[in-house]
Amino acid sequence: MRRVFTPLCQLSLTSPSQGGRLVARSGDLPQTNILPADSERNFTDKGRSELPTISPHVGEMSRQRQRGVSAARHAQKLFSLLCILLLTLLPLPALAASKADVEAQFQTWIQKDLWPDARKAGISEKTFQAAFTGVTLNWDLPDLEPPGFPKPKQQAQTQAEFSSPAPYFNEARLQKLAATGRSLASQYGPVLQRIEKTYGVPGPILLAIWGRETGFGAAKLPNSAIQVLATKAFMSTRKDMFRNELIAGLRILEHGDVTPDQFKGSWAGALGQPQFMPTNYLKYAVDFDGDGHRNIWTSVPDTLASIANYMVQKGWQRGRGWGYEVTIPQNVSCAQEGPDLAKPISQWASLGIKRLSGKTFPADEMRASGMMLVPAGRDGPEFIVTPNFYVIKEYNNSDLYGLYIGNLADRIASGSGAFDEKWGDVGKMLRSDVANMQKVLEHKGYDVGGTDGLPGYKTRRSIGQWQEKGGMKPTCYPDSSMLGVLK
Repeated sequence: MRRVFTPLCQLSLTSPSQGGRLVARSGDLPQTNILPADSERNFTDKGRSELPTISPHVGEMSRQRQRGVSAARHAQKLFSLLCILLLTLLPLPALAASKADVEAQFQTWIQKDLWPDARKAGISEKTFQAAFTGVTLNWDLPDLEPPGFPKPKQQAQTQAEFSSPAPYFNEARLQKLAATGRSLASQYGPVLQRIEKTYGVPGPILLAIWGRETGFGAAKLPNSAIQVLATKAFMSTRKDMFRNELIAGLRILEHGDVTPDQFKGSWAGALGQPQFMPTNYLKYAVDFDGDGHRNIWTSVPDTLASIANYMVQKGWQRGRGWGYEVTIPQNVSCAQEGPDLAKPISQWASLGIKRLSGKTFPADEMRASGMMLVPAGRDGPEFIVTPNFYVIKEYNNSDLYGLYIGNLADRIASGSGAFDEKWGDVGKMLRSDVANMQKVLEHKGYDVGGTDGLPGYKTRRSIGQWQEKGGMKPTCYPDSSMLGVLK
């Protein structure tokens, strides 16, 4: 293996007049090729790279020439000796790594670094060794930074990472999930009734989450959760978070709810049919079938009850739904959305906001709080949602995810269909352009909720407020016509 370094002191091996310098080459340094989550990932040798050199400080050359060539040579010798002395005091340079080197470091890390923390967390040596028998790194996972490998370059936010919401609500997929959900609602009716009585979360909501997450348990979970979590704890971009999840995973094995060979999850380390991260499993998983194990891998009662317990612990309000599709009159500003601008539903109704179904809001809902939601601004379905909508978002922090679950639950419960209003052709902006808009709005004093290039409710309503202030008709969604105006 070749030591690779960039010299701090440039020792000339040829005369200065020839311009000679030492150039350190890295040799065949492997480079990371980390691709998006849905692509094949690997690490490949991409050939040689040349490391930059740092030219030495040579002092005031005009004065050296005045003192003669011998003085210059003497100074050069002294400088060279000083450089050699400095280099002997520096630590050894980093080594160019190979996969085999990193695998060896990983095994040392397991025994020397991880095991002491696991033991402090109450993990027995028997459980620890059983969990890591035969475990190697999973090099196909995203967001890895292997030690000794060049760090992956940060990608500029130039991709259109959000698009029109319409494809998200694939009608064929929703119809299929709804049909299966209705069948399972009948099959597990008594279990769902007991769960709703215990936790207050309706069966259709639980079935919708179960269906969305793992296709009602049909999705394959081929990954060893220990391998995924350990790989990410050792060399991901979020080591601390995954180390915490890995210790939690070992605690699950220590408790005996599942064996290492059954401990399966997703590429992100989420476990079982409800896709809980290990820390969430420890907090929210329950044994509802009474067999003494919290089994979210093969037990349907445990899976559904664990989802319900999660929802109620996050604030689910018993007896309330998730929300209603509505029509908002043009004279009512769309820049009023968000959970922090809640009003009694009766107040929204007094502004002329009506349900698109033609039904009135339930009488007991009129006094309860509701929030405006316009995920595509004025160019898509509009909603009044309840606080339970934001509990659904605790499962996956996305407005579209919350609407997907709500719509699928309604289909399972009553056989309803798609939202009445169609999604407009929005979401074609580059993330970098939206991020720049957010920065400008933030500079102008608007609260956009962060400059990540994704238009959440704070960005949408800030756009609406800015449009209103400028005498424009508020649309509450970023589009290309704003690029030359919002600056």
